Amino acid sequence: MSTAPATPDPSATQDAALAAAPAPTARLTPKAIVRQLDLEVIGQDDAKRTLAVAIYSHQRKLEAARLHGTLPSKSNILMIGPSGTGKTLMCEALARFLDLPFVTADATAMLQTRYVNDELEALLQRLLDAADGDLSAAQRGIVFIDEIDKLKARDGQPAAVSGESVQHALLRVMEGSLVRLRGAERDGQARYLDTTGILFICGGAFVGLDDIMSRNRSYGFLSTEGTDDRTILDRLNARVKPTDLMLFGLIPEFTGRLPVVARLHDLDRAALVRIMTEPRNALYRQCQAVFEAEGVELVIEPRVFEEIADLALEYRTGARSLRGIFEELVTPMLYVVPDQPEIRRVTITSLFAGPTVTRGR
Repeated sequence: MSTAPATPDPSATQDAALAAAPAPTARLTPKAIVRQLDLEVIGQDDAKRTLAVAIYSHQRKLEAARLHGTLPSKSNILMIGPSGTGKTLMCEALARFLDLPFVTADATAMLQTRYVNDELEALLQRLLDAADGDLSAAQRGIVFIDEIDKLKARDGQPAAVSGESVQHALLRVMEGSLVRLRGAERDGQARYLDTTGILFICGGAFVGLDDIMSRNRSYGFLSTEGTDDRTILDRLNARVKPTDLMLFGLIPEFTGRLPVVARLHDLDRAALVRIMTEPRNALYRQCQAVFEAEGVELVIEPRVFEEIADLALEYRTGARSLRGIFEELVTPMLYVVPDQPEIRRVTITSLFAGPTVTRGR
C-alpha cells in the first residue's frame, strides 16, 4: 500500500474529500437505529445501544465535516464477544439500512502474509467496489475487521509477520490517511481514497480478557460517599479499559484508535430459539419460503426449535451452527417434495423423529 506524498494534488486532500461527501439521506436517532437492528439481530441490547450511539455520532461528525471541511477525532469501535454472537451480523445490518458501503476482513489473513500493506490496499479497493466506484460514498463506508484479538505477538514469530506489526500497519488507515489505489486510475490520474471518514469496527472473542479484567477491575483512585450512585461505579468497573487490552496484547496506539467498546455475550437457549423464528430473515421463514415455492406448507413445532438450540449450545459456536442443523433437518423432505406434487403439508414435531406428511390434490 502506498500513501500520498506530503503535498498531494488538491483534489485528493482530506478537506476536499470530506467536503465533497454528500450528507446522509436519513437522520436516524440512536433509538431508531436500535429499532432497525432489532429487526435482524436478537438480544445484545447493550451492544446495540453502544453501536447505535457511536454510528449516530459518526454520521453527525461527517455532516459537520461536509459543512466545515474538517472532521473531529474519529471514534472507531471494538466489539468483544464469543464467536457466533452477532458481531458481523450487526455490522452488516447497520450498513444495509444506512445504505453505506461495507466490507469485511479477517485479521488472521493479514498475519499470513508478509505484505500487510497490500492486503489493506486490497481491502480499501473492495470498499470502493462496494460503492460502485463512487469515491465519496466509499469514504463514508464501514470496514469490519474480525478476529482482531489474534493480533498479538507470539514467541518465536518473525517480526515482519507478527501481530504487533499488523497493528502498526492498521494504525494509519484507521486514524485517517490518503491511500493510493493501484489499478484504480481514472483518465490517467491516480486515485486516492481518504480513510478519514471511514468507520472501522474491529471484532474478536478476546478469550482470557475477563480474567485480566477481574485482576485489574478496581477504580481505587475514585473515592465514594454515601450519596454516590453505586451503579455508576459498578458500570465503570465492568467497562473494558485500555489497560486491559494492553495487558491482553494490543499495543497502546492501537487501543487508542478504538475508544468505543461494545460487549456481546453468549447466547442462551431462549435467544437461539428467537434467532430461528423472529427476525424478518429468520431461518424458519427462509425454509418456509422454499417449501411454499413448491406449493407445500412447512410447519415446525416449538419443541423442535428448543431441541435445535440445545444442540447448538453443545457445539459452543453460538448461532453459527443453527443453519447447519436446520438444513440437515429439512434436507430429507426437500429431496422428495419436488417430485411429489401431491404433498401439501410437512409437519415436524421433533428433531429426532420423522416428519408427518399431508397429501392432497
